[in-house]
Amino acid sequence: MSALPPPGRPVFEPVDRIPSLATLREAVRRRDWDAVHIGLESLYSEDDRALAGRVVAETDGAETFLQAQVDRRPRDPLARTLLADRLIQIGWAIRSGHRAEHVSQDQFRDFHAYLRRAELLLIDVCAEYPEYALAWYLRVITSRGLQLGLSETRRRYDRLTEHHPHHYSGQSQLLQQICPKWGGSWEAAHGFARQCAAEAPEGRPNGALVAVAQMEQYLELSEKQNKASAEAYLREPDNHARLLDAAARSVLHPAFRAEAHQAVGAHSAFAAAHSAAGRHAEAAPHFRALGNNASEFPWGYLSNNHEAAFVRHRKTALAKG
Repeated sequence: MSALPPPGRPVFEPVDRIPSLATLREAVRRRDWDAVHIGLESLYSEDDRALAGRVVAETDGAETFLQAQVDRRPRDPLARTLLADRLIQIGWAIRSGHRAEHVSQDQFRDFHAYLRRAELLLIDVCAEYPEYALAWYLRVITSRGLQLGLSETRRRYDRLTEHHPHHYSGQSQLLQQICPKWGGSWEAAHGFARQCAAEAPEGRPNGALVAVAQMEQYLELSEKQNKASAEAYLREPDNHARLLDAAARSVLHPAFRAEAHQAVGAHSAFAAAHSAAGRHAEAAPHFRALGNNASEFPWGYLSNNHEAAFVRHRKTALAKG
């Protein structure tokens, strides 16, 4: 993730910045199961595998190819899990990213139908392969989508971390469940984020959850009150200090793997939080690490045009820091 002087247009799509993911998507499109299997199983970490699975699941028409693989090899955990992931993506696209009050009953009906189909696949995979991280990670998502409650979502997350502690992607999903918009509280959300940051080994991306939780509350304050209140929240000394500490332990630590698939989203969360608070110089190290790489989240929280928000704040940060 080296910076490219002068800065160019940001790249938001992981497939466009990570060659192995582009290769994986092409393997799905040409229906090459062996290449897909190798692409997933050769990845460095379970967090990288979660993003790679999403790339497969977001490929248009992948459900036909993946269903054929499940029919051909019905006990293969990867084939079943990737098909479940694709069903989840289809369902969530039907639901949309709007808050529940803006989603119709027909949308909820179809959304839940796809998630229940995914659940049937994942239940069997988790029963047969209790250490299978990708399946448990997806079951954290389906629990939230099916509104099974915080206790059930937490139970699934705990099963995931029995074998894969500090699973950043799983923590990110559970954090969403703990936020008020899904029935939780800010106290619980921030507490969980800080716990994840403190308990993870230094140089892991988990510290970015502190920034994610702050950006979630920033968004709510922006919508329910105003931007000024949201920005004032981010500028509170305690929030500022927690952000600096989390970054020092994670993405700014010498042990951090800049090539990790999660690096872009983690740096983006810190950069966005500092930028929204007006701390442009403190956002600069994160922008330098990002270069021309970016993630839509959480820049869409700062503006309806996430690309324009990223470019504008990057320019200011690099000029000041």
